[in-house]
Amino acid sequence: MAATPWQPLLDWWFGSALDAVEVSAQRSALWFGKSACQDVDSENRFGGLVRQALDGGLQDWVDEPQGWLALILLLDQLPRMIFRDSPRAFAGDARAQRLVRQGLEAGFDRKLPRVERVFVYIVLEHAEDLASQDQAVRLYEALQAESSDSEKVLFAGYLAYARKHQAVIARFGRFPHRNAILGRPSTAEETQFLTEPGSRF
Repeated sequence: MAATPWQPLLDWWFGSALDAVEVSAQRSALWFGKSACQDVDSENRFGGLVRQALDGGLQDWVDEPQGWLALILLLDQLPRMIFRDSPRAFAGDARAQRLVRQGLEAGFDRKLPRVERVFVYIVLEHAEDLASQDQAVRLYEALQAESSDSEKVLFAGYLAYARKHQAVIARFGRFPHRNAILGRPSTAEETQFLTEPGSRF
């Protein structure tokens, strides 16, 4: 059976471990670290696919949950690496959010392992929209409630970050740390906020 076109991306992103805690331990530096080497590696491996996705391509990937997830990664996660600190880092967000909502309605997320669902729900966590933030928190709450005893701490951490994002959007209606990148003027309150620990994601 021929490999699906999205499998190399999923293998790279999630690794080979089966347990969610092990997957996170092995891949969290890739997921949440900031490394020029990793950014270049993501460009070399998947830059062409990212550009296809940003241009509206690869729509046939959304017909099954794994392809849907992979396209979401191409739109939401990889641009933040390949185009770090530039407006294009966020260029796939709108399409990713639409795909997430469509897939949630179809129940695609329920067909994925819990650790993979994190990267579906994080798209809503990235939205500068309080309704999306509220939905993300609800989904992470459900994910944490479903987790096994060995996973509780891991998924509680993801939920805590979702609540932090929610609080910023509830306060400002946007993420102040994006202002400079997107050429948006910051308010005095936002400027003060950005001096505080943990104000940047």
